[in-house]
Amino acid sequence: MAIGEALLRKGLISKQQLKDAVAALSSPCEQIEQVLIRNGVVSETEVLKIHGEELSIPVVELNEADIDRELLKIVPSRLVHKYGVMPISRNGDGLRVATSDPYNLYAIDDLRTSINMPVETVLATSVEIHKMIKTFYGVGGDVLTEMVQEVDELEVVDERKIESTDLDVQMAQEASVVKLVNEILIEAIDQRGSDIHFEPFEDDFAVRYRVDGVLRHANVPPEIRRFQNAVVSRIKILAGLNIAEKRLPQDGGIKIRVHGREVDLRVSVIPMAFGEGIVLRILDRASITLSLPELGMEGAMLEQFRDIIHRPHGIVLVTGPTGSGKTTTLYAALSEIVSPDLKILTIEDPIEYYLDGINQVQVLPKVGLNFARAMRSFLRHDPDVILVGEIRDLETAETAVNASLTGHLVFSTLHTNDAVSATTRLIDMGVESFLISSSLEAVIAQRLVRTICRNCKEEFVPENPRLLPPDFQYEPGEKLHRGAGCRECHNLGYAGRTAVYELFTMNDDIREMITKRMAAAQLLPAARENGLVLLRDEGWRLVREGRTTIEEVLRASKV
Repeated sequence: MAIGEALLRKGLISKQQLKDAVAALSSPCEQIEQVLIRNGVVSETEVLKIHGEELSIPVVELNEADIDRELLKIVPSRLVHKYGVMPISRNGDGLRVATSDPYNLYAIDDLRTSINMPVETVLATSVEIHKMIKTFYGVGGDVLTEMVQEVDELEVVDERKIESTDLDVQMAQEASVVKLVNEILIEAIDQRGSDIHFEPFEDDFAVRYRVDGVLRHANVPPEIRRFQNAVVSRIKILAGLNIAEKRLPQDGGIKIRVHGREVDLRVSVIPMAFGEGIVLRILDRASITLSLPELGMEGAMLEQFRDIIHRPHGIVLVTGPTGSGKTTTLYAALSEIVSPDLKILTIEDPIEYYLDGINQVQVLPKVGLNFARAMRSFLRHDPDVILVGEIRDLETAETAVNASLTGHLVFSTLHTNDAVSATTRLIDMGVESFLISSSLEAVIAQRLVRTICRNCKEEFVPENPRLLPPDFQYEPGEKLHRGAGCRECHNLGYAGRTAVYELFTMNDDIREMITKRMAAAQLLPAARENGLVLLRDEGWRLVREGRTTIEEVLRASKV
């Protein structure tokens, strides 16, 4: 009750809140501050400050730069994980460690005895301490040394159990391996990762996350190499794949529940020189943005695109390389127009996110259900709007064109470098040019660029403007922005991504040029006269607004 009374004296809680917390104690071992923190009445930092004042122990904010890496060799990792303490720095002949529980004297005594050195404690939040432990000791490091309490919860929906005499299969279902894989999945999801790569090499088993479109190594201990086969088998079991098949590629899926929300994982396994490589695509419905303005479409372009997607018929194409957010843009467009008055059908490979009010169909090549066949069937279901995941061949392209000409609005994606090239790509496929000019309403080209971290954003003047791209047209003395690097963005200077768009719309002159099968280079001047803003120019606008950097625009729009 002492901490409760101290919080009351400080005015951080009311008498009623204290009374409610006492009533909510679940066991004699539970502390009153745990209830208050769990209920969101006070923060852990506020509680630690009171402990610090009473015990004369400083409260610190942990930072990677302050950690003495040499200490990691001195302090046994099993004690770090067992007691949730983090060695920070030397203090004379002793050691300074961070803890979130100043009353766990047994932990400090055990640590002091183990390293035979004096130990001084400072206070830090449990979240910060666990983050530092993962950073310096590796994700799942506790699993590889000693089983400890769960840090977080991950539940596999419809998990299968396999009875087998195979040693790898048996090990894959051991609690330690299960927890190791779970922690890697949780870490990737918490870092907003889109993919997890498990890569076997001769002397290593690398784990990498793709975050904001860029791959970076996960903090896993090197000992994971010994568990390579068990980790691969565990993932294959979860995905319902053939454990014994190690010579052919396999694809599957996993549905998990993390932090109370469902997350789908697409699994691809391929045989490599030193074992099987695995890539998991993370489809987190809670993290998807289905709003065109939030994706990055703004101003006149947004109004123009909204006008186009509310038209009764025609084709709207989104182009760009793999991973540029084309499907998300199409989902956002459908979310704008979905209503009880419209019937919307989609054929996708695969269905990435389920949308309310929209009928979605999955491609099934094994039974002959491809894009073109589904499109023909769709026309008998009286749709108003059709989404085709991708136009890959002449049959799908012609079916989409015919659907648009018979009074349907058709959305799809295409692989081209820019918006104007979409017309020549369709002509190369074999679609008649007069059909393209009659049906095509708009083409969007897009790329994703990383945005500058808001927490460490700073202004600067380029030291050597001559090295900047000539088309950026830098004005002498003009201030640009960059991320200095901080804990929030893992010292990268970037956090999150935004889309850069290029919208190519039709007019009579452009339609006539398409009918005459003119090349993209000939269409471009007419498109620019009709209001087309190039991807590159749109990127430069974002740079001047301080939302991204020149390096990101160059990376996304190579010319």
